[in-house]
Amino acid sequence: MASNFVEELKWRGMLHDAMPGVEEHLLTGMQSSYVGIDPTADSLHIGHLVAVMMLRHFQLAGHKPFALIGGATGMIGDPSGKSAERNLLDEATLRHNQEAIKEQLSRFLDFSGDANNVAVLVNNYDWMKDFSFLDFIRDVGKHITVNYMMAKDSVKKRLSSESKEGMSFTEFTYQMVQGYDFLHLYQNHNCTLQMGGSDQWGNITTGTELIRRIGGGKGYALTCPLITKADGTKFGKTESGNVWLDAERTSPYKFYQYWLNTSDEDAEKYIKIFTFLSKEKIEALIAEHAEAPHMRVLQKCLAEEITVMVHSQEEFDNAIEASKILFGKSTSDDLKKLDEKTFLDVFDGVPQAEISRSNVEAGLDMIAALAAETGFLASNGEARRELKQNSISVNKEKVKEDYKITTADLINNKFVLLQKGKRNYFVLVVN
Repeated sequence: MASNFVEELKWRGMLHDAMPGVEEHLLTGMQSSYVGIDPTADSLHIGHLVAVMMLRHFQLAGHKPFALIGGATGMIGDPSGKSAERNLLDEATLRHNQEAIKEQLSRFLDFSGDANNVAVLVNNYDWMKDFSFLDFIRDVGKHITVNYMMAKDSVKKRLSSESKEGMSFTEFTYQMVQGYDFLHLYQNHNCTLQMGGSDQWGNITTGTELIRRIGGGKGYALTCPLITKADGTKFGKTESGNVWLDAERTSPYKFYQYWLNTSDEDAEKYIKIFTFLSKEKIEALIAEHAEAPHMRVLQKCLAEEITVMVHSQEEFDNAIEASKILFGKSTSDDLKKLDEKTFLDVFDGVPQAEISRSNVEAGLDMIAALAAETGFLASNGEARRELKQNSISVNKEKVKEDYKITTADLINNKFVLLQKGKRNYFVLVVN
């Protein structure tokens, strides 16, 4: 007997709405469900994670998850929650994105086992590409009225928005295409449940309507809440954009820091949604955090769990080491272990100056490095005073006035880190 998937979502705060009968349907035995994933990039970002976690909980409860890559729908654009139409993608880009996304999903879902509930990846382009327009409007379109489609919130919001462009016919048909996906998976894979964010409710129920009218069967809908932050800013966004799962787009260090810097209120919510820790363990962590909030027990546990899951234990350990460079005792050797991207992420926002390589090869004296060549300190006189007071470091090592910066000091053959006191940093970029 499968465990109670709906109960699991409820206590984790991951259930927004469900059609009547979903819980009873899932308790009758192994069922199949799918979540649609937009393939407009070759990486998922953390905004996708709630739906992915739902699929994982679904598989852990003994059910069979389908991850649907929206190759066809990615060529159209979904109006839900959008104020403008999407860029459309070509097939080669979609296939590349699909493979990259599957690799990321495999960190959460079991695609390779021999159990009955092994996860399956499908792409709706595979069944939509041979559908002629005439076939689609004859075989599918006639079953759904325009009145039904116009009543959807996603359509009403776009039509009543300030956007001058309005809504294209292409976007208007999106719910029909997504609805047909559900019908196709129902007919070919006995898939009876579609899950997604709460903004997808209208599209999902169009699918259940097609299953009823064309398939003569019963489909179910279940949605999770859209994740928000307590301060009102958008979840998953930073000043530099989305927080991606791909280490090339968002370094593991920055990924770790995003979760570590969540507020107490958000951390209590996120640890239920973005980890697989048990209810008992989470309740114990919340109680421990309440006793000493300054220790940030929840944030540290959340950041560790999700960084290890998305990246690896090694990348998490590296992120911890990188964090210590700014806030703890570290050495020149620690700095030189950082790859270029992580180094730049750790010292993001720190002032920089470019120095010619020939200066460093000849040996750059400290007065020039601190003032004349860089402007880190206001004058040569200030540079001499700080050096005499033993408050200047090169790559975390204290130096005197007679020290010369050479190529041996270069981090990644490109950077030198200057420091005055504990918190005043400056980066030399050697070109």
